[in-house]
Amino acid sequence: MTNPPPQPVPVDQLQFALPQTFETVEEERQHRKERLVVALRLFGRLGFEEGVAGHITARDPEWTDHFWVNPFGMSFKHIRVSDLILVNHEGQVVAGRHHVNQAAFAIHAQVHAARPDVVAAAHSHSVHGKTLSSLGELLEPLTQDVCAFYEDHALFDDYTGVVLDIEEGRRIAAALGGHKAVILRNHGLLTVGDSVDAAAWWFVTMERSCQVQLAAKAAGKPVHISHENALHTREQLGNDLVAWINYQPLSQQILRTETDLFD
Repeated sequence: MTNPPPQPVPVDQLQFALPQTFETVEEERQHRKERLVVALRLFGRLGFEEGVAGHITARDPEWTDHFWVNPFGMSFKHIRVSDLILVNHEGQVVAGRHHVNQAAFAIHAQVHAARPDVVAAAHSHSVHGKTLSSLGELLEPLTQDVCAFYEDHALFDDYTGVVLDIEEGRRIAAALGGHKAVILRNHGLLTVGDSVDAAAWWFVTMERSCQVQLAAKAAGKPVHISHENALHTREQLGNDLVAWINYQPLSQQILRTETDLFD
């Protein structure tokens, strides 16, 4: 006698992670700080560091003109929650005992000010992002993944040195506009999102898309995805919830292997 075949598990009993909600701003603040540290550790693991360059910011949920950011001069690979600093709208450190990277303030403060919808912004001098930025080109619709950025990223077509001036930060924010990302010519990539996880995912997949574009063009003449299909794919993949979902496997790699994150 054969056994009956297994029956489908009811859909409502299957696990599917979604972004958390919070009862208090204190809980949300702690969550954002923890996710910020996970993202920074991941950037370190993926080799996105270049000396002291690079920063990820998370808007404070209560003092919305303040943001949490990695301290100046500390490796992404070593940052813990207790190392994070809180910076006000004037670039002054109001929590923590480390200096702020002035370029982080000049760029990120203006992005956060111009985009109230943005919770987090990520920028680093990653190799393929820097390389593509030196060409002054946008990403082209060459793969399914890059279509998330189709007509939703911009080029800041200028370079005047290390960004230490607030006015330069305003120009970068203006170039970003309502998009999820901007390529800073001769500099690198900047991505934003409605969560730390989304902003970090956009940066990771944008860096990889830069790598693909550079490799494809070096190998031959790439075939573009059509305008209509690129737009359709962006509608499927290009929102911050999808970014959050895509990011979870990467964050799990950090959470399961690094035990000192939340010290």
